Amino acid sequence: MTSTAPPTTPEGRKAQPDHLGHVIFITAAAAMGGFLFGYDSSVINGAVEAIRGRYEVGSAGLAQVIAIALIGCAIGAATAGRIADRIGRIRVMQIAAALFTVSAVGSALPFALWDLAMWRVLGGIAIGMASVIGPAYIAEVAPPAYRGRLGSFQQAAIVIGIAISQLVNWGILNLAGGDQRGKLAGLEAWQWMLGVMVVPAVLYGLLSFAIPESPRFLISVGKTEKAKEVLAEVEGQSVDLDTRVSEIKEAMRREHKSSFKDLLGGRFGFLPIVWVGIGLSVFQQLVGINVAFYYSSTLWQSVGIDPSSSFFYSFTTSIINIIGTVIAMVFVDRIGRRPLALIGSAGMAVALALEAWAFASKTADGTLPTAQGTVALVAAHAFVLFFALSWGVVVWVFLGEMFPNKIRAAALGVAACAQWIANWAITASFPSLSDWNLSGTYVIYAIFALLSIPFVLKFVKETKGKALEEMG
Repeated sequence: MTSTAPPTTPEGRKAQPDHLGHVIFITAAAAMGGFLFGYDSSVINGAVEAIRGRYEVGSAGLAQVIAIALIGCAIGAATAGRIADRIGRIRVMQIAAALFTVSAVGSALPFALWDLAMWRVLGGIAIGMASVIGPAYIAEVAPPAYRGRLGSFQQAAIVIGIAISQLVNWGILNLAGGDQRGKLAGLEAWQWMLGVMVVPAVLYGLLSFAIPESPRFLISVGKTEKAKEVLAEVEGQSVDLDTRVSEIKEAMRREHKSSFKDLLGGRFGFLPIVWVGIGLSVFQQLVGINVAFYYSSTLWQSVGIDPSSSFFYSFTTSIINIIGTVIAMVFVDRIGRRPLALIGSAGMAVALALEAWAFASKTADGTLPTAQGTVALVAAHAFVLFFALSWGVVVWVFLGEMFPNKIRAAALGVAACAQWIANWAITASFPSLSDWNLSGTYVIYAIFALLSIPFVLKFVKETKGKALEEMG
């Protein structure tokens, strides 16, 4: 069905901006934070074994260096909102860009293991800030009729960042003759892998100077005329600017600033709906998804695959991640959140079980028989596909929709914190668990995938097609 009339909002104003391309540029610039989120999160994958060899560190110590960035993520996510309310969204983007840049340079030129860990924490703080400020800014500048589609830029940027980091790692490894510690212009290959992030980090900082401040923030600090200029820029000259400013002011006056106390009152401390949100966040991580992005190169090398091929498989896995994310974005509003989550859980459980079976055949010389090796590779890609088309997107959709208005912000914060903690637990434990029993480790992840099915069936309600005011 086609229409010649431009879309309109309930107030009757024109929803399509005069220069949609400019609005897309603004959104893409803000989503560069998401790109760096994905890039910085997974680029360490290419350096794990080199760091182990360079600093002669065991699995437990290595895991802490890899996982310590997640502490920074939690700090950045917890503080970004408040800082943005004080100094503006653009300034927070610039702070995050500076931290990404410093972290990239420091990680590429560490003196010792302790300062590499410190640079990882700084990068984590930047990731946490980017995870909060990007979606918030995009939601505040996007025209109402395009908010959903433009909001998806952030998730798309994250998965593209993951893929590009693996492609860059693979390219650098090949330039270094397949040796992660091979020398290139005086530095080892792994140092270049971590240092190259300075390029998108600087670009993110430069782009932040080319986009306008959020009209919501401008109104909150009394810069109403400037806010009108931005609204005209992103929503169109025909919009009644005085009405839009009044709407934003009224919405800000009506907002309830939720607090931690609002979440309490249930039999086990938190309200039941808060526990459901925590459960979704934790299950998303306990299936072991970040093992695929932090340790896949190490994993494949541990079963006899050469470094160059292992890096290539990390890249192909990240491409599958993009494909799965696109599938989720297409179907999440068509078939619903719960069906996608259940499909993903079942698919992940089968794929993880197949990986566990394949890794159980690891021979004395640390390789897999041909058949089991093929099954392991296919199952690993299938696992990422089923995660990406379901829990990778659906959990964030659920968390944005499922809570009552009164507690939404605080409950989302608690659920996100639980997710970072679970992420840290999986990331920090994998090297030691794989040393103990690689097949057994994947059995554990498969069990969590299975347990997520009754959890969704019993506790999670469908939010598709419901107004936010109906939740709770």
